[in-house]
Amino acid sequence: MGKYLIFGATGGIGSAIAQELHDGQHDMHLAGRNEPKLREMAAMFSASWSKCDVLEAGHLEAAIQAAGDDLDGLIYAVGSINLKPVAKLTDADFMRDFELNAMAAAKAVQLALPALKAGQGASVLLFSTVAVQQGFSAHASVSMAKGAVEGLTRALAAELAPKVRVNAIAPSLTDTEIAKPITASEQMAKAIASMHAIPRIGLASDMAALASLLLTSQGSWITGQVIGVDGGRSTLRTKG
Repeated sequence: MGKYLIFGATGGIGSAIAQELHDGQHDMHLAGRNEPKLREMAAMFSASWSKCDVLEAGHLEAAIQAAGDDLDGLIYAVGSINLKPVAKLTDADFMRDFELNAMAAAKAVQLALPALKAGQGASVLLFSTVAVQQGFSAHASVSMAKGAVEGLTRALAAELAPKVRVNAIAPSLTDTEIAKPITASEQMAKAIASMHAIPRIGLASDMAALASLLLTSQGSWITGQVIGVDGGRSTLRTKG
């Protein structure tokens, strides 16, 4: 039995996925930047771990090597919320968002491919955002980067079938540390919640529940999909 390698394991969504996989009695290798939290999670889940900044040279390679030569799945739960009007975005903004969200995800899959192909029915899970489909003001950089993730998801799913399945989850705003600049304001959080058919902010556990399905044999006939977990925001308008 192989392991699940989770990049961004110490983030809200990554740690919720780790909990789901642990509850399903799956082995894991956790990778993230927060070493104290990695140590805590590794002890809690009996998991191996690597301190990893996906933008630092050699970190992806080291984490993948440490995870072993047989992977049941790879989860790239790393992202950014860089909200600026397009006139204020710099070349550095665009490049960092693209490298963090899309380029490093592609590199992680590329490097892990031998380990993913070593097992039976491995799965890759990437993350997009509802903003790609909807088009939100001040989202040019992150939407461009996550749009690339959606294209990557479908291209990889076609190329790696049937050996490796590849899917993505596209959340709406979720109550995680990275979203705190938005959700910390109760007034703003309530206003955004009201824009959803199910009027609340997303929870990391909402993403983790679908992640568990997509990553395990329960989702063995699902590949090439970008699935919204967004309270209906990508498709529904309940107010005139």
